[in-house]
Amino acid sequence: MAAHPPDAEPVAVARSSAVDPFPVQFPIVALVASAGGLDALIRVLAPLPADLPAAVLVALHQDPARPSQLRPILARNTRLPVEVAVDRAEIRPGRVLIIPPARHLLVTADARIGLIDTGAVPPARPSADLLLVTLAVICGRRALAVVLTGMGHDGQAGVRAVAHCGGTVLAQDRVTSKFYAMPSAAIATTNVQRVLALDDIAGAIVDHVMPS
Repeated sequence: MAAHPPDAEPVAVARSSAVDPFPVQFPIVALVASAGGLDALIRVLAPLPADLPAAVLVALHQDPARPSQLRPILARNTRLPVEVAVDRAEIRPGRVLIIPPARHLLVTADARIGLIDTGAVPPARPSADLLLVTLAVICGRRALAVVLTGMGHDGQAGVRAVAHCGGTVLAQDRVTSKFYAMPSAAIATTNVQRVLALDDIAGAIVDHVMPS
């Protein structure tokens, strides 16, 4: 058997570019909002079909000292089942999961919910940034972040993470936002693919997760 020349380069082992390094294999949509967000969430969720092949996670800044009525309000306005997220619960397509007050939500590698206490110090509770960063590294291109009306800049770092990992970011436009600070902060990253009027967002979500 002929020997390789002593200066021969080692033969590279071909690796398939089709390998998907992200463990969650279905789309997850994150709707993040703050001031003015209740109406925005209703108008995004209401048109979504009952057979949506994606999970929907909702992060709305809430006062942890007050009981939340978010679940029953949203449940009356969508065909999708709406539940309050529970620690270690499985994330499944076709459901809306709401982050409870005083908790932050993480997406874990086995497509489960991780809830952690927010602590006593604001600002953002629950944190859109924590949600979006974990969503990005677990879902990659299957992550869809939607930044809705709100004050402050929560979500800006998370938007960068989603884009870095190949996901998609939508933001509500100035005209239809009651408070434009959160969408504006997201847009300022230059990582937002589309800026849309509020009533166009549901259609964009459906087009993204149910391409024709």
